[in-house]
Amino acid sequence: MFIWGRRSKSIFVKFSASFLLVGLIPLFALSYISVQTFSGYVERYTTSNLQQMVLYMSYNLNSAFNQYNEVSKLMYTGRYEGFIESYSQNQTYNVNELEQINTIPIETFLKTVLYSDSYITSVYFHRESDDKLYYQEKENRGVNFDLLPYQEWLTKMAPNPSQVAIFPTHSEEYYTGSKRSVFTIGRTLIDISGRVTKDPKIVGTLFMDVDVSLFNQFFRELNLGGQDELFLLDGDGNVYFTNETRSANGEAFRAKKDEEMIVLSEEIPFLKGTVTARIHRANLFDQLFSARTTVFIAMFICAIAMIIMGVWFSRRLAAPIRNLIKQMAIVESGNLDTQMVVNSNDEMGRLSHGFNRMVERLQAYIDEAYVAQIKQKQTELNALKSQIRPHYLYNTLEVIRMNAVDKDNDEVADMILSLSNQLKYVIDYGEDRVSIRQELEHLRDYFYIISVRYENKFELVVDLSPEVDLNWYILKLSLQPIVENAIQHGLRSQGRGTVGLTIEKKDEMLLVTIYDDGIGMSKEKVQQLAETLEEPSSPSKNVGLKNVHERIRTVYGAEYGVSISSREHIGTSILLLLPIVVDPYKISDSENA
Repeated sequence: MFIWGRRSKSIFVKFSASFLLVGLIPLFALSYISVQTFSGYVERYTTSNLQQMVLYMSYNLNSAFNQYNEVSKLMYTGRYEGFIESYSQNQTYNVNELEQINTIPIETFLKTVLYSDSYITSVYFHRESDDKLYYQEKENRGVNFDLLPYQEWLTKMAPNPSQVAIFPTHSEEYYTGSKRSVFTIGRTLIDISGRVTKDPKIVGTLFMDVDVSLFNQFFRELNLGGQDELFLLDGDGNVYFTNETRSANGEAFRAKKDEEMIVLSEEIPFLKGTVTARIHRANLFDQLFSARTTVFIAMFICAIAMIIMGVWFSRRLAAPIRNLIKQMAIVESGNLDTQMVVNSNDEMGRLSHGFNRMVERLQAYIDEAYVAQIKQKQTELNALKSQIRPHYLYNTLEVIRMNAVDKDNDEVADMILSLSNQLKYVIDYGEDRVSIRQELEHLRDYFYIISVRYENKFELVVDLSPEVDLNWYILKLSLQPIVENAIQHGLRSQGRGTVGLTIEKKDEMLLVTIYDDGIGMSKEKVQQLAETLEEPSSPSKNVGLKNVHERIRTVYGAEYGVSISSREHIGTSILLLLPIVVDPYKISDSENA
């Protein structure tokens, strides 16, 4: 009792109680308001989401019907699977005399249409002249032509022979043992060659049976419940698909009036009909009940968390005082490797910060001389390493080269000499601008190694304009990366070829062109590379090319740089536009800019 009375007078306990009171009252109020408004929000959101899904479904269904419409037009266009165009062919003669559609046999045409889509189960062609029926189907089933209602289909298509016809979902009862449901697409073949007559010259009619399982891939995303209903209707109310077995036709669907259903509908222009979803409201209320329960659980968890946080805050406020006393005892014992954690900028925070600064200054005074001495030794060691490593590498290469010369292996000796020259050229820490002569010598050393490596399958051709002075200066390592790109990406895959280099002067500028007769690139690839060069932050596999371009732009200005042109199977050309630099130590206006 005495302990509790003493704690109740503590400022930390009072602060914790105030914290809990201020936190829990808004929490309960906010939870109550959230539960009241959440139900309506969830219903509006769910309805809007379902409406968007139905709209997306209607678009996909309309696209699917248009696709099969295009397949039926192959009799006219012949633009599928290698067929030729046949607008001007005499289809009457082709069908009646040659038994062909366009330039291929009718059976072959039907088979091609049949396998053009996995949902097409069977294809028929009715020849008008002798009422002959051709057909193809995938499963080698027996067909009963007496049950095949193609005459009924022809009758319905007669008033509008030039339009595609769609016949609603029906059973494939004309195939032995088939329980599959399909819908049929029909199109009349009209002979459009010769003179135009008042009545169209009908040659025959194409029918395609399409499995209604096509619709499942579109309707699956709705995740309909057991009491939800879905209907696909045309303009006449014919049902093409439904998950409601009790509704046999569109009239039954329209007759159903249920206030507990949310009706969502979107038009399908191709059918002049609609796709309609009827969602049971009780399912939404179940979800709302779940969400309401979740809110209550979250509120309870938050209340528990706030109580725990209140207790934690109470202890947290008293902890810095105890921690400071403990750290002071550690410093008093001679251990300066200690720090107070500063969590705030209040009085306790400033006190902790002052304690840390005192310890840091004591530590700094002790360590200053020792640390300075260590840094000096490390600097001297690094300087010595930077001097030893290049000379050691050059000397080692020279020993290997002389050993190869001594053993009459001149090719290996020359390769080592070229490699040594390249390393000296690259590792040299001097100016980043060199004469054209030096850059060409480095390029020839590099190409010599490449020639030996690839058995002299690649050739380097250098063409210098007479007005070009080899003592003019260009950026160091600006030619070799592009030549390397030409070999790796242009010539290597085809086995052999030539890399050309031309340097010429034009309008007080230096034009350097590096080209090859390799595989080249498509226009899209060239455009992509050009965009990569102009966008500094974009990633690129052509690191060398992009690096050269950015270096030129950085040193000389935006009017200079690299441009690319290429044609597939012909080759690629890279143009470097550079200023004429006679004195590398004289900064030009472009560089000042």
